[in-house]
Amino acid sequence: MTAFRTGWRIFAALSVLVLGTVNASEQANAGYQTPSSAIAALVDVKYLPTTLLSNDKDWLAMLERSNVVTLSELSQPELALAGIKFNPHTLMRNTTRFYTKLEFKHVQTGSVVTIGDLPEGKISSPAWSSNSRYFSFVLSNKTTSTLWMYDIRGRKLSQFSPLPLNGVLAAPYQWLPDSSSVILNIAVNKDKLPPSQASAELKPIVQVTTGEKAPARTYQNLLSSPFDEQLFTFYSQSRLEKVHLDGTTQAIGPELMIKDYQVSPDATNLLIGMLEAPFSYQVPYPRFPTVWQIWGMRGHPLYELARQPLAENIPQGFDSVISGPRDFQWRSDKGATVLWAEAQDGGDMKAEVEHHDYLYTISAPFRRGSELFAKLERRFSGIEWADDNVAVLSEWRFKDRSVRSFVVSPRNADENRVLFSERSYNDAYQDPGNFVYAHNDLGVKSVKIVGGRYLYLTGVGASPQGNIPFLARYDAKTNSSTKLWQSEAPYYERVTDMLDDDGTQFITVRESQLEQPNLFIRNMADSSLTQLTRYEHPYPEFKGISKEVIKYQRKDGVELTGTLYLPAGYKPEQGPLPVLMWAYPLEFKDKAVASQVRESPYKFSYIGYWGPMPYLAKGIAVFDDPKMPIVGEGDKEPNDTFRSQLVASAEAAVNALVERGVADKAHIAIAGHSYGAFMVANLLAHSDLFKTGIARSGAYNRTLTPFGFQGEERDFWQAQDVYGTMSPFFHAEKINEPMLMIHGKEDPNSGTFPMQSERMFAALKGLGKEARLVMLPEEGHGYKARESILHVLWEQEQWLEKYLLPVKVEEVPTNAVMEFTGN
Repeated sequence: MTAFRTGWRIFAALSVLVLGTVNASEQANAGYQTPSSAIAALVDVKYLPTTLLSNDKDWLAMLERSNVVTLSELSQPELALAGIKFNPHTLMRNTTRFYTKLEFKHVQTGSVVTIGDLPEGKISSPAWSSNSRYFSFVLSNKTTSTLWMYDIRGRKLSQFSPLPLNGVLAAPYQWLPDSSSVILNIAVNKDKLPPSQASAELKPIVQVTTGEKAPARTYQNLLSSPFDEQLFTFYSQSRLEKVHLDGTTQAIGPELMIKDYQVSPDATNLLIGMLEAPFSYQVPYPRFPTVWQIWGMRGHPLYELARQPLAENIPQGFDSVISGPRDFQWRSDKGATVLWAEAQDGGDMKAEVEHHDYLYTISAPFRRGSELFAKLERRFSGIEWADDNVAVLSEWRFKDRSVRSFVVSPRNADENRVLFSERSYNDAYQDPGNFVYAHNDLGVKSVKIVGGRYLYLTGVGASPQGNIPFLARYDAKTNSSTKLWQSEAPYYERVTDMLDDDGTQFITVRESQLEQPNLFIRNMADSSLTQLTRYEHPYPEFKGISKEVIKYQRKDGVELTGTLYLPAGYKPEQGPLPVLMWAYPLEFKDKAVASQVRESPYKFSYIGYWGPMPYLAKGIAVFDDPKMPIVGEGDKEPNDTFRSQLVASAEAAVNALVERGVADKAHIAIAGHSYGAFMVANLLAHSDLFKTGIARSGAYNRTLTPFGFQGEERDFWQAQDVYGTMSPFFHAEKINEPMLMIHGKEDPNSGTFPMQSERMFAALKGLGKEARLVMLPEEGHGYKARESILHVLWEQEQWLEKYLLPVKVEEVPTNAVMEFTGN
């Protein structure tokens, strides 16, 4: 036996001895635990900050954020209403991305300005003014949220306004495109007492059907009582106020439940959506009745665009929509022109019509009626504006997962359309990339266009050789693209910002398997590469691990890939290792597309705490993201053969690892999160490929999501066999391997009610199976609190030591400890 293999065998044996001394009930109730030090250290690793480039290309705002919060922070007051969660004091959603540190780096000189005098609180909603002088952000403390601003020219930080902001429904603030003022979304009830449960009227809660079909997914945190309605109204009410840079203010309109507001590019008008009763207990607030109007900047209504009714009865289907006007937006290339879509099929994409959507526009002064802008054969998915002559119009269809884009002239979008791209949205090889944006002459972000014809694209560049990021120039006159630059091995380098108009100078993030990501300036004119940041290796304890993207084939011919990581110091002659596989199934309509490579062998080996990578520290090999495609070609639906395809993909992955000598079939674990947890339970029920499984935040009984789930459009009554066959809860008696289940007690994700894990555990317990259920207080679908994440890492570590590492105490040789300590 080699020293390497002896080492992890002894470690596992000692773990078995230790675990054996702990009473099961004591271990189950010991409170929050911490994993071994190498794994625990990953929780506090700092990564490359978020960067925002000023419009003049001079300054990079660099925002650092912590990946975790404390349990006490997570336990702050929270309300769950109408499909969202928010803090009733700060009036910010729990999905808001917060930052803890702000500094600015000058792009050309590399000099750094650090903001060290920030008051206590967390940063969110950062933005540059279009003139590049001011950097604004919301600062939230324990009691309120207000707008702050940093003057990069005067090097001065100040609170822009003491008025409390409301981010429950709409953005807390918005710059005017001309940089003269900011529109604040004011929390009008901040100093008032909220409705009291004690004073709420008690009465029966009655809901009635209308006879119309009203399929709805299993949304969570919905309104459920008149008192909920009162709370939702109280906290979501706000008023807009225009605040000039000199401090003068101007009220805009009355107090309302403002769902959305957008400033016109010429800063003269507002597009506004306002919620109205009646509310629903079946769907979240985006489907509540909404009035859409155009206002002047003093809040006077100029034109009413639509009165959208309560949308409980949208036709079944992922590309189905409401029947009336929707998707309102300003044209970013015009001063004040609104565009919107309107279904021509009753909102049902399955209807046989020539055009499924029409697009309409109306322009200031909004005295004439609307004009037809374009007709679409499929469902409208978006339009990207460049200038008065060039825009990119996109449509999609779920049935074949297709997306199609055209270059159009906004002057006449139905004439002389040029097909820019047509593909399955799963088809990574045909993805043309994303257009580069810049501020136009109005101060609004729009597609960057140079010389009236050249647009720029960046993308990951998926290919059979792996992802090769690129920068390309598209010529709208000739409908042709030219690659200006692409990443070169052994580096993985991607463009984040362009610094000029001809694509010769740009900012990139550059990394390799051994070199951590850093920012660089690449100048194609003189072939120079200037390093902007010098961040150290985030986890030196994991230096030396090896990474390889491997290819293998499923028995039906589908080509698959996965990324294999091996512990530092491992050599093939040392024999097989225990393996942890971490995967997530995806649906496809084409076998060739399902077989595509979507990784790069040159990316830095990220050792995040979220997935399987920490357990390399235990001498366990990791097979990350082995593809589990579920393919339904032609008229076949992917889920009709979900189980057989899932097992075939897993079997192919296991065989590939065994054939390489990395694994033996007796010591492989399978793990996943969300739909990946659903996968884990199915694989344990319908195969004997794995020794154990870890399933986090999963769903196990599809009858609890009767109106569709993941990529399944059919409801339970249309496909009862599919729902039953796919539900591991219905086959729990077949699970013969131990399964660890973890779930956040406050999971708001559609379909993954915490009850799913509780009922699955009850089934396994009742059937006499080996299982452990861990419910995390205050946590949602993903886990945020430092204490929770450390405990999850500990649970997984203990589980793998107990059930994956193939050791029996009597197998350990007498000289094992000496050999282990010497290596």
